[in-house]
Amino acid sequence: MKKLAAEPDRGAAQPELQKPFVRRLRGDARKVSAMVSTADIVITSPPYWKKRDYGVPGQIGQELSAQAYVSEILKCLHDWSRVLPSWGSIFLNVGDTYNERSLSGVPARIEVAARDTGWIIRNRIVWAKDVGMPDPVQNRLTSRYEYIFHICSRNDYYYDMFGYSEKFGNGTNPGDVWRIPLRRDMSGHLAPFPDELVERIIDLACPLEVCTHCGQPRRRLVERTAELDPGRPQAKRAMELAEQFGLTAEHIAAIQATGISDAGKALRVQTGTGKNTERVRNLAAEAKAALGGYFREFTFSKKRTTGWTRCTCGAEFRPGIVLDPFMGTGTTLRVAAAARRSGIGVDLALLADS
Repeated sequence: MKKLAAEPDRGAAQPELQKPFVRRLRGDARKVSAMVSTADIVITSPPYWKKRDYGVPGQIGQELSAQAYVSEILKCLHDWSRVLPSWGSIFLNVGDTYNERSLSGVPARIEVAARDTGWIIRNRIVWAKDVGMPDPVQNRLTSRYEYIFHICSRNDYYYDMFGYSEKFGNGTNPGDVWRIPLRRDMSGHLAPFPDELVERIIDLACPLEVCTHCGQPRRRLVERTAELDPGRPQAKRAMELAEQFGLTAEHIAAIQATGISDAGKALRVQTGTGKNTERVRNLAAEAKAALGGYFREFTFSKKRTTGWTRCTCGAEFRPGIVLDPFMGTGTTLRVAAAARRSGIGVDLALLADS
């Protein structure tokens, strides 16, 4: 089977992209694979345990114990794995419940149980809210956060950290705490997703295009530049020294090829430096002599997108497919459509879109 070539398309003609679609299906989140053949990512929030009775036969969330609830969530994860590719991810938003005046530990129970059954828990993202649902309690603090678990079956999942950090800022890795307020909602749903939460997950882990033949996502290609952030005093000084000593782009590339692995402990534990050509090592030495300790700044220079992996199959591309097995008001589908992805929603009780 052909794969995507790890090189820029450089303007070469690519096959047509299918149009995104939106589908809403009535069904059980534990039996999605009977209705859906494929998806690239699952973004969903199941009914929280003992929070609300939707009055629908077979609903999840009204089990007699927290452990029974967790067992139903594990059934869901197992079923969803049948429609996801090896590089697909599940992002599960779940909050805790007070029962008999004590936290039940539902998110922790799900996390441990999923790990024990073979899933990889890549992140425990904290969704922090400055405001939340009203709570009249006076003898404990009101909860202002929920968890979003990034769950996958393998470590080679699709991930676009560069695109995500460019859009949402706060450094090259913006971190696992997301401050996103609840949005105003008139649909009657107890706690709908904010659009930004879904948008972040899609940008981070759902491909824009997937080959319909080889089934591989197009991935962003990124290269390092010689550009630094002039707002940082150290970076500004590094650029001044580079100009003063007439360092070329080749000098900067040599620094980046050798990195900072020629100092201290790295001499004993890193082997990459010795694999560079003599010319690269000489150029790096010249640059480091001119820059002194500021050479390190160029190992953290800005990056830029050079293109996307191109497909050699000649088949059509399709948009990435976002699946929400607990569709609710349809926020996930709406945001997926705005992000030029297809969306599939499943729910036991189809509620009107917000």
